[in-house]
Formats: sequence, structure tokens, C-alpha cells
Amino acid sequence: MKLYQCVITLLCCISMQALAKDINTTNVSNPTAESELAVIDRFAELALACVHKEYPNIIKHMMVNREQVKTPKQLYPAFYGCFDWHSSVHGHWLLTRIAHQYPDNKHYQSIIASLQQSFSKANIDGELAYFNRVGTGTSFERPYGLAWFLQLITELRQWQSDEAKIWLTTLKPLEDKIVANISAWLPKLAFPIRVGEHSQTAFAFGLMLDWSKTANEQPMQQLLNRTIMRLYGSDVNCPLAYEPSGQDFLSPCIAEADLMRRVMDKKQYRQWLSNFLPDIPTNNDGSWLTVANVVDKSDGKLAHLDGLNLSRSWMLEGIAAGIGKDDKRYGAIMAAANAHKTAGINSVIHDMHYMGSHWLGSFATYLQTQRGLH
Repeated sequence: MKLYQCVITLLCCISMQALAKDINTTNVSNPTAESELAVIDRFAELALACVHKEYPNIIKHMMVNREQVKTPKQLYPAFYGCFDWHSSVHGHWLLTRIAHQYPDNKHYQSIIASLQQSFSKANIDGELAYFNRVGTGTSFERPYGLAWFLQLITELRQWQSDEAKIWLTTLKPLEDKIVANISAWLPKLAFPIRVGEHSQTAFAFGLMLDWSKTANEQPMQQLLNRTIMRLYGSDVNCPLAYEPSGQDFLSPCIAEADLMRRVMDKKQYRQWLSNFLPDIPTNNDGSWLTVANVVDKSDGKLAHLDGLNLSRSWMLEGIAAGIGKDDKRYGAIMAAANAHKTAGINSVIHDMHYMGSHWLGSFATYLQTQRGLH
């Protein structure tokens, strides 16, 4: 019996070491027991560990000849880390957000140095060259990666530090290119993309709208508003019972509901939400939306569900803000948001596999700092 217990213990230790590979873990049993700054430090460590980590990597790169076979860093000299382009972009957003909101955090100087390394003129010129190359087209990283890039620009613009102003100037040509690609695409989009992964339009449109408001880009804001109302304004009875799919990190129904609060006044939004999600309870019970569970964190697709808990939480907070505390649905929505937040933040604070750690810190930071509400 003792031998059996020893074997089981050894196997558990090996498993935990594999999950924690390449990550400095914070051993806490309950995130609420940690100070906010300690939790934020954990998120910063995840991004610092990957923004300049070239491998492992998945690239999306169309080649027209053998000379175009290149390494991630050769293709994307600024955003080559964190496993893929979009995760690298929002990893840089994470660092920018934390430096902006928490200048006293212990990683501040490391964050500044890391951003300085990425946002050199040569690196951004290389990124722009990739967007302009024959073969890249206008659909590269659309809409998810492009939306996160605009969120990065939004954060830099609101930060207004000396470094942020310099980086904004350096990034401006790439910003202009990405905005042009999005602007050309929106009128052609005949239908919304209602999935729980990267190509979903509802989540991306929210980040794009936030950028347009911060940048005071009225034409883009108006184009987005028209597109959103055209694609989503008449939606009713979203089939929330069919969610989630097995590898979702975004909820099609909840993301759409969070988006629509951005383009409607409170009265209009309350009525729209009643038609769109008519079964939200009024009893302050959060069990109407079940928290997801990941059974294998080494499987990159299955690990998406940790991100679903995080994104659902911030989207539910957004929906609650949209209807107001005097709405009878507010309590049940916030109860579900809190349950998802507990599960989601725990998944990031505890031991992780790189399949999750390269991106979940950004989702946790977006939630923890209430980025979607400000």
C-alpha cells in the first residue's frame, strides 16, 4: 500500500512539473487572499516570460515561393513571441496596461525595457512590411489580432507617459494600415461571425469601438455603429443553452450582449436584452450560466475554456453595467460573473501549461482591471 501511494505521489509531482514548465508559479490557494498587486505581478510575469520567447510558435503565413520560408522573428520582428502573433500583441497590451495602471509594481522597469525592445522603429517597419507584402492580403489576423492591436494603441494613447507617446508615433503607420484594412472589410461583411474563437466579430467589434472613441475617429466609429446595428440589432432568442462548445474562449451570446450595450442607450438596451436573452433570472442566482472546467491544460484547444470563464465574467459585468443596478436581472448577472471570475482567475494564478500561460494572462488582466468598463 505504501509503495502504491509513493508511485501515485511521484506521478502527481511529475504531472505538476510538466504543467508548470517554463512558468514561475505563484502558489496560492485562493486569489482573494492575495493582494491585488501580487495578482497583477503574476499576470506581468506571464507576459514577460513569453513576449520575446520565439518558440514554440504557430505562424499563419502564406508563401508564394521557397524564399518566403522564414522564422517567426524574421516574419514578425516585434510580435513574434507568445506562441502566435495575436497572443504576442495582447501580451504587449497586458504589459502596457499594467505599467499604465500600476506604476509601482515590481516589474515596472522590466516592462518598460521589454516594450522598448519590441517597439523599435526597425521592428515596426518590419511588421508593416509584412502587412504590405504580396501574399499577406487584408485578412491576416482579422478580426481578433487586429482588434487587440487597436486595444494596445488605445492603452498607449490613454497612458500618456513619455515612452507611450514615442511608441505611439512609431506604431502609427502600422495603426493606419490596420484601420484601413478593417474599414475596407466592414461594408463587405454580409453576416456576423458567431463562433467562440478568434474569428468571432462581436468581441472584436467591442475592442475596435473602444479604439475609435479614444482616438476620436468619428468616421470609423460611425461605420462600426452602422455595421453592428445591421448585423446584430434585430437578433432575438440567442440559444445560450447550446453553449459552450468544447473549445470556446468567447461566448457568442454573451459577447454579443456585451457589445450591444456600447451602441444603445439604457432603455433601448434593456428591451433588446429582454428579447435576446429572455431567460435571465431575477432571483440573484448565478447558476443559470454554468462555469466551464478544463480537464487537460496541455491541450491548447481544451484549455480555451479557462479563457471562456474569464471573458464571460468581464462581459457579464459589462451587461450588468449596461442595464444598471435597478434592473431585476442585475443580481443574477453579477452572481454569474463572480462565479466565472473566481474560476478564471484561479486558473491563471495556479500552475499552468504554456498552452494557456502564453495568453490567459491578458484575459485575466482585462477582467481584473475592468478594461471593458473604462
